[in-house]
Amino acid sequence: MADKKRILIVDDEETLCEGLRFNLESEGYEVETANSAEEALTLDLPSFDLVLLDIMMGDVSGVQLASIMKKRKDTAGIPIIFCTAKDSVDDMVGGLELGADDYITKPYSIKNVLARVKTVLRRVSASQGATAQKERTFTFHGLKILPESKMCMLDNKEIRMPKKEFEILALLLKNRGRVFSRHEILQAVWPEEVVVLDRVVDVNITRLRSKLGDYGKHIVTKLGYGYVFTE
Repeated sequence: MADKKRILIVDDEETLCEGLRFNLESEGYEVETANSAEEALTLDLPSFDLVLLDIMMGDVSGVQLASIMKKRKDTAGIPIIFCTAKDSVDDMVGGLELGADDYITKPYSIKNVLARVKTVLRRVSASQGATAQKERTFTFHGLKILPESKMCMLDNKEIRMPKKEFEILALLLKNRGRVFSRHEILQAVWPEEVVVLDRVVDVNITRLRSKLGDYGKHIVTKLGYGYVFTE
């Protein structure tokens, strides 16, 4: 598939994880595994499109991990499929009440898992509908722009910035590699302003670089041309 969906498998049975990984990758998905909820929390969770989550694990259960994810703004919308033993129905019900999208009882067939994954991803994609482009997140490693919620996330921490700085960063980040002249930036960010000097762009770029830390160096000045967000 052209745009590979990223799936995270969280289960304390390593053999099961690897079996699922092999079959999901064979279907064209990009897959990572974690053998505990604690390990999963060290990963870049917002980068995944779906999580396959075992309920019965060690110190932190699958339900607890799901609760953590649903409380975080950057992971609340990620669909979760619970994998549960038949004797953990109460946990499964609790998980569904948290907002999980589906559940699969163990032991399960690979064919069933693949079908459920495909169905949930299709349902989530359909529910986004006409607002999919509006809700798209623009990312560069740990730097993320969420256009709809007007949020800038840096290594999973929100960086607050004024409206114009946010709009400049969003323009450059979602058009990585394209050089924008000061005039183009002014037209995009200050379209209705009567008089705005080119120098205002330079000042906002300087402030952006300072707030973005190491990522600020990716906003590059092209002398005589303007600014570009580079890889």
